[in-house]
Amino acid sequence: TPPAQVTLDPLTSHPRLLLSADGLRARWRYGGPEPPAGPERFTAAPCVLGKPAFTAGRHTWTVSVAEGPFCAVGVSRDSVPRRNPSAAFGPGDGVWAVQRWGGSGRALTEPPTALPAPRVPRRLRVALDYDGGRVAFFDGDSRSPTPIFAFPAAAFAGERLRPWFWLELGEISIVR
Repeated sequence: TPPAQVTLDPLTSHPRLLLSADGLRARWRYGGPEPPAGPERFTAAPCVLGKPAFTAGRHTWTVSVAEGPFCAVGVSRDSVPRRNPSAAFGPGDGVWAVQRWGGSGRALTEPPTALPAPRVPRRLRVALDYDGGRVAFFDGDSRSPTPIFAFPAAAFAGERLRPWFWLELGEISIVR
């Protein structure tokens, strides 16, 4: 299956995230003009969703994670909370993701699961099997068929799933 042609959705981007014009990069910014408010925009957590949304099939995309202490990459339900400052991110909240937290990596399970690698790789390949209810993460620089982490099967119940990104003091790029 060819990689999905994912881009970042500017309508969902937190005001502190600066997106590139081509929709392939996002970075944390400390100031500058904020985009207009909108109902799709994250206002509490520094997140942005990708597009397109998926409702069936198998999809992969690769993300380059630049140095920065805090970032996460994964998949979320389209209905993920965007305005709740106390929202947690995990499968119970409609998010399946791995995170760089300081110098280590962890899966956003409840509670978080430490990743066996000493840190999140610089490139992550996200693999979504919508029909099988699976989300897995692979080292994007490796051809290894062994995932860094795979979530247990979930029921997506026909809901739209979207690429999901959380970053603070960092930068991510979607690799073509």
